[in-house]
Amino acid sequence: MRNVLFSLLLLAVVSCQSQSGGNDIHFGPEAFEKGLQSESAQVLDVRKATEFKNGHLKNALQADWTNKQQFFERIKYVDKDRPVYIYCLAGGRSAAAAAWMRENGFTKVVELSGGINAWKNAGKPVEGNTNVKQMTPEEFALSIPADKTVLVDFGAEWCPPCVKMEPVLAALRQDASLKFEFIKIDAGIHTDLMNVQQIEAIPVFIVFKNGKETWRKQGLVSQEELTAQLK
Repeated sequence: MRNVLFSLLLLAVVSCQSQSGGNDIHFGPEAFEKGLQSESAQVLDVRKATEFKNGHLKNALQADWTNKQQFFERIKYVDKDRPVYIYCLAGGRSAAAAAWMRENGFTKVVELSGGINAWKNAGKPVEGNTNVKQMTPEEFALSIPADKTVLVDFGAEWCPPCVKMEPVLAALRQDASLKFEFIKIDAGIHTDLMNVQQIEAIPVFIVFKNGKETWRKQGLVSQEELTAQLK
């Protein structure tokens, strides 16, 4: 009888342990890279934008864990039901972010053990835009035609809400009834221009008509609202 009770108690303890920590997943660079090959995989870099620009994993989204306002805003656009492969520099920030995500409904969060440092040490590829020249305010002004309607998109491929807007922008550009020019500004590169334009959060959309700004909005915008502004 004692053996039976002991066995039941042991089973209960093991069950509780697996429920509390069983969803913690840590992969080394090889396994992490293999997991990224899945079409459903999402990649999340939780470092600062300046770190991100110096090298990041392909297709990575960026949400700075140390900037909670930015992180909580951007994480809303990451799919909770698809696996998220998360990393930082060495693993500390991604561990904290991953713990929060698991507690808030993300079904599968995979951490890169040792962060991007381990990734680089394993000879894995990174992408970056550190050598691209920044656009000056004067160059930006000259890029806006004085006699046309222009839609300017300040965004970045690593920004979750920016990615959400891509289908909307594609539909607008295919709409034959709209006559406008489209200019895309990479907010991860042209940071000086961002400061001049007083843009802090992305995406930001600006409409110019006859060389003058007529409308701007930050965040997700419907196709209908953009269409109304471009007519």
